[in-house]
Amino acid sequence: MRHLTKEGHRERAHGESCLGRVFCCAVLFFFLCPAVLWASGKVTRALEEEEALLRKGQESQARIDAMAGETRELLAEYRDLKRQQENLTIYNDNLEEMTRSQVAEMASLEQQIEDIQVTQREIVPLMLRMLDTLEGFVAADIPFLKPERQARVEGLQALMGRADVDIPEKFRQIMLAYQTEADYGRTIEAYQGELTLDGKERSVEFLRIGRVVLAYQTLDRRESGFWDVRKQDWVHLEKRHNRSIRQGIRIADRQAAPELVQVPVVISEVEP
Repeated sequence: MRHLTKEGHRERAHGESCLGRVFCCAVLFFFLCPAVLWASGKVTRALEEEEALLRKGQESQARIDAMAGETRELLAEYRDLKRQQENLTIYNDNLEEMTRSQVAEMASLEQQIEDIQVTQREIVPLMLRMLDTLEGFVAADIPFLKPERQARVEGLQALMGRADVDIPEKFRQIMLAYQTEADYGRTIEAYQGELTLDGKERSVEFLRIGRVVLAYQTLDRRESGFWDVRKQDWVHLEKRHNRSIRQGIRIADRQAAPELVQVPVVISEVEP
């Protein structure tokens, strides 16, 4: 009994010791639990605040990136506008230069027009006098290609009355006619035509050597003659001249090589 009692005392004491430790843990938990809970809430708030700060930082970075993009776009637009301004400045300078040049050219043209008007007032009478001289020259010249040359003069006289032809073109045509007449004096020519001989129209071949000789020969080659500038009439030649006249016609037609031929030449007398 006593032994059991001791055993019971030991168990009891052990049980009381365990209960004491449990009680102490419970008391410690009771006092420590609020502190742990408070610390846990503080950590949670700190994490939430850090997360909020992170979100704000991300939002700020997004705004910064957006502003940087806008800045780059504005910078590119500014550079483009500056380049356009430089191009417009160059273009406007060029336009001003062209305008000044055109103004100067217009002034020059106005002066030229005024000069032309003065020149036209002076040149038209000159052209008319030139036509009168040409008409008189053709009438007084040896009678070769008479219809053709008279028609040329008449055409020029009609041209002078046309309003649709300007003065320079009229003057050019008159000078061309003068050049044609001048060329006759340096050429040799043979052509067929009609000639009145002894009151009869006959077909003949003409030979013109410059303005020195104008001869003819009938198509049967039996009769020849020449224009006498002193008599202003056709004169028959002796038959012995038929061969030389014929040879001259062949040379003019390029049917024979050039050579010396004997043809009648009459020198007009010059009155003192």
